[in-house]
Amino acid sequence: MKSTLIFGLYLVIGFQLISCAKKENEIPTPVEMTQEMKVKRGEYLVSSIGCDDCHSPKIMGPHGPEPDPKRRLSGHPADEQLAPIQDASVLKDYVLFGMGLTHATGPWGTSFAANLTPDDTGIGNWTEEQFVKAIREGKSKGMDGTRPLLPPMPWVVYRNMSDEDLSSIFAYLQTITPVNNSVPNPVPPAVK
Repeated sequence: MKSTLIFGLYLVIGFQLISCAKKENEIPTPVEMTQEMKVKRGEYLVSSIGCDDCHSPKIMGPHGPEPDPKRRLSGHPADEQLAPIQDASVLKDYVLFGMGLTHATGPWGTSFAANLTPDDTGIGNWTEEQFVKAIREGKSKGMDGTRPLLPPMPWVVYRNMSDEDLSSIFAYLQTITPVNNSVPNPVPPAVK
């Protein structure tokens, strides 16, 4: 009787362990995201991965520079004049950022953060496929035969995002306020 009871206890414990193991290995059924869910996810991602750091012109706030809400994600202001670099020798050891953090100068020359708003001067006439190609392959405007995306754009990190995340980011960017701002073309490094 005692051995039967112990055997029964082992049997119950064994079934419970098997039951738990199955639950841990089960893959949840994905939920189809609505467009609204996609946009919300994109908003979360854009706010979390630092897009405003480079793509939004800044205004001085109580805690220092902060994104200008009227020009959010509109890229480097087309009318902003760059101060000359007095000692170009620093560029062999440093990367210089402008005060608004929307442009950077380094060994590659000077690059300007793109306009990510849905204006035609931004990504307003892009397809989602172009956006994904720009991030996955580092292609300007997401098109073959164009120049590469330049530093400091961390596309080599962002290319690891899921298709769903990139699609959500694009969906969100299509909903923000369009800002007409033709970002300047990159400036190649000075030839010595």
